[in-house]
Amino acid sequence: MMDYPLPPQDIYKVLRKGVVIPAHPLALTSQRKFDEKYQRALTRYYLTAGVGGLAVGVHTTQFEIRQPKIGLLRPVLQLASETINSYEKKYISAHIIRIAGICGKTKQAVVEATLARELGYHIGLLSLGAMKQESAQQLIDHARAVANIIPLMGFYLQPSVGGRILDFDFWTKFCEIPNMVAIKIAPFNRYQTIDVMRAVAETGRVDDVALYTGNDDAIIADLFMKYRFKVSPKKHARVQFVGGLLGHWAVWTKKACELLGEIQRLRKSHTPATAQLLSLAFEITDSNAAFFDPAHQFAGCIAGIHEVLRRQGLMQGRWCLNPNEELSPGQMEEIDRVYAAYPHLNDDQFVAENLDTWLR
Repeated sequence: MMDYPLPPQDIYKVLRKGVVIPAHPLALTSQRKFDEKYQRALTRYYLTAGVGGLAVGVHTTQFEIRQPKIGLLRPVLQLASETINSYEKKYISAHIIRIAGICGKTKQAVVEATLARELGYHIGLLSLGAMKQESAQQLIDHARAVANIIPLMGFYLQPSVGGRILDFDFWTKFCEIPNMVAIKIAPFNRYQTIDVMRAVAETGRVDDVALYTGNDDAIIADLFMKYRFKVSPKKHARVQFVGGLLGHWAVWTKKACELLGEIQRLRKSHTPATAQLLSLAFEITDSNAAFFDPAHQFAGCIAGIHEVLRRQGLMQGRWCLNPNEELSPGQMEEIDRVYAAYPHLNDDQFVAENLDTWLR
């Protein structure tokens, strides 16, 4: 096996360009069994909406799929990959980035990376949530073990939902991994976001590492922000997010694709953010608060996503593998509120026009 494999060039090109990548949810029946019909429909929804990639086996797919008694990691990854295959055969110019969530300590992570590669995934999104006590060097060794199997997307997950603080020195070392091709930055913290940006700049990886926002509370701000760092006495490096890998983009996805397209057009023409976009930034964050439930430390985030998809007909219910995962008190009312306040953000009409086709 070749050390440090790279993704195919066409996939790498799409990744660097910047695309919408939803974090794929898990559709279940009322008996909390895998609902393949609605899971496939969800994948078709994202593809038809115009996404450039999908992240599967991540937090919104529910980590419990890995438990032996549930045993859904392979079926979920495989169904998504097969559905993408069918889409790419129909639209031969489509190049959809397949990202698999990689979890656990090194032994588990290597097994998951091997499975993802076998099923046709291009990149592993590496979660370090299971390694809270390990040293920075142990984390790097762990990452390199996985990188020997599949190209990496780094992941800075906010500590409030299971991540850990990863400082500038860590990210500098992480950037030395040759096939680390992207980073999802989601600490929900400006200081920690800058740490990653500066590490990419100072290690000279600006041109070959694609930076994706996962900061659901600052999506538009991240996509417009330009970072400029002095990397030598006579040289500055400019770093910018190119797209997003977001749980928030698992709902109202058609509008998210339109939003990123508009931002990319403005950036290409060096046009500042419009007043309308700045207002939209607040509305999206307000909607995210209803869906993701920061008022209760994100306890209702998966159920909140499911509720929106249920309303659109893309899920039959809000059921999670863990029966204790439900909407928090007052969250339903908050979802009602933002639905009424920001009708221009939803893509209900697009879903209604295509749902029967996706469910076939």
